[in-house]
Amino acid sequence: MRRGRLAAATVLILAAAAGIVVAGGGQPAMAWNNGVANTPPMGWNSYDSYNWNVTEAQVKANADYMRDNLRQYGWQYIVIDWAWYYPGSGTGSPNQDANLNPRLRMDANGRLLPDTTRFPSATGTNGFKPLADYIHAQGLKFGIHLMRGIPRQAVADNVPILNTSYRANQINNTTTAAWLNLNWGLNMSHAGAQAYLDSLFALYASWGVDYVKVDDIAAPTYRQSEVDGYRLAIQRSGRPMVLSLSPGPTPLSAAGHVTANAHMWRIVNDLWDNWSSLDALFDVLRDWTPHRSTGAWPDPDMIPIGRLSKQGPVGSPRYSNLTADEQRTLMTLWAINRAPLMWGGNLTENRAAELALMTNAGVLAVDQNSTNNRQLYGGTYQVWAADVPGSSDRYIALFNRSAATATVSLALADLGIGSATVSNLWTGGSLGTVTTTFSQSLPAHGAGLYRITPQTTVPVPATYNLVARHSGKVADIYNAATTDGANAVQWTSNGQANQRWRFTDVGGGYYTIVSVNSGKCLDVYGGASATGNGVRIDQWTCNGGTNQQWRLQDPGTGYVNVIARHSGKCLDVTGASTADGAQLVQWTCGSGTNQQWQRRQV
Repeated sequence: MRRGRLAAATVLILAAAAGIVVAGGGQPAMAWNNGVANTPPMGWNSYDSYNWNVTEAQVKANADYMRDNLRQYGWQYIVIDWAWYYPGSGTGSPNQDANLNPRLRMDANGRLLPDTTRFPSATGTNGFKPLADYIHAQGLKFGIHLMRGIPRQAVADNVPILNTSYRANQINNTTTAAWLNLNWGLNMSHAGAQAYLDSLFALYASWGVDYVKVDDIAAPTYRQSEVDGYRLAIQRSGRPMVLSLSPGPTPLSAAGHVTANAHMWRIVNDLWDNWSSLDALFDVLRDWTPHRSTGAWPDPDMIPIGRLSKQGPVGSPRYSNLTADEQRTLMTLWAINRAPLMWGGNLTENRAAELALMTNAGVLAVDQNSTNNRQLYGGTYQVWAADVPGSSDRYIALFNRSAATATVSLALADLGIGSATVSNLWTGGSLGTVTTTFSQSLPAHGAGLYRITPQTTVPVPATYNLVARHSGKVADIYNAATTDGANAVQWTSNGQANQRWRFTDVGGGYYTIVSVNSGKCLDVYGGASATGNGVRIDQWTCNGGTNQQWRLQDPGTGYVNVIARHSGKCLDVTGASTADGAQLVQWTCGSGTNQQWQRRQV
């Protein structure tokens, strides 16, 4: 389960490097690979449409739809979300009262069993095996949701842990989910805790489970020892299963561990069908880019498209509130980021438009089979790219995050391309040959996804970081802004385009310093008359002004001063601050290391 959570403009974005610098300078951790998630999982999850009320008949109906309409495109998982062991149905959260009522179906060893009101084939000790067998017979795979830990009911009853001398009240801790009080967490320092998880997954393996989504484990607290326990229990079960962690946001500080121990993990809290939540994912996906690898997929949550909230959990029954353009943007963003594709809408109520989003083979190929996926240009008008394996072709995604129609452009040289033929993956049509720049007019909140086949190649223009000697931090346009006047600051290096610069010789020993992200010039705010100390540095549309021209002077330290032509003053980190976000200013040149910069090619 998930937890709650201008007139038309033309924009020419001039630059981005073909490669990407991995944040922090490291390589992703080796993914845990048990053969089940070599490509991002594709499937359906019951939560967005049914909350915790889904029935066996509804699960089978969605499986039948997937078999008939989607299986041939790679969709395969049918996942039952939370509280499948809770009796009956309802719209509220399925908690127990202080007396642990209503009672949950549970075996003698504290392992929960499906509610037979909603899942009649689970009678006796059948569990989910009959339903899993049905789904497997359709050529599909079966998944379930789990709350982290052991049922409080099992601890209160102090049941024995299977094949051990331990009891349930020896292995729990007192942590529980804020949104569901049915379980205690596990004290993984006690051997019985792992034994309990091993017993769970032996049961799930006997049912034929292929996918588990473990909740209350990635956030609000990252439960590292329990993540280890679930991974080990799957390995010991003898049945390969996908391990999906929920909810989000998983902390970036846990990236190395989660990449090595899970197949997918939530990077945001619940995603629902509104533009602001979708829009916020651009930066989050960018930040997780260095930690994506085969078998390890940052998860932006289920896809809130189609018929939603038939019985809760958020809002009244409806088709997605995302516009058609926003839905295409979501699917494009998921594809170019190789995100897991877990559909949230009720499949049996799909219309032609929803089915088309799920069955575009060209788009799905980007998600399932592309490499080196990365953001080239940030800000409002974004460009993402990926390589086509075994080919010199590239996949290109263009995004217009603004509220008005806009033209979004890619400088082909940033991919080492001089001219190319272009095909539109969403429509299947050819866009012919383009030279130098590829541009498309996109609607508000719209996106396009393309395959570019190079015809001629060119050198990729060099890009640089400007590294402050005193702090080791780099010149950065704050928040990857693309607007005139956005502040230039120092920030910890993260490899993004708003920290990369191109130097263009304008004669006389001077250069313009152009942001790769925005195509705008490093500028002393206020124009050529702004010659005082402390005037802030920003970015501005390049205009030939002397306040946008800079000279590099080596003071004999191995670093350079960056000197504004109009004032003769130096690029300076205000107050010699070492903090992220410290403003860049101009100041009379001195010997301070906060005025000394390394021009480092990236």
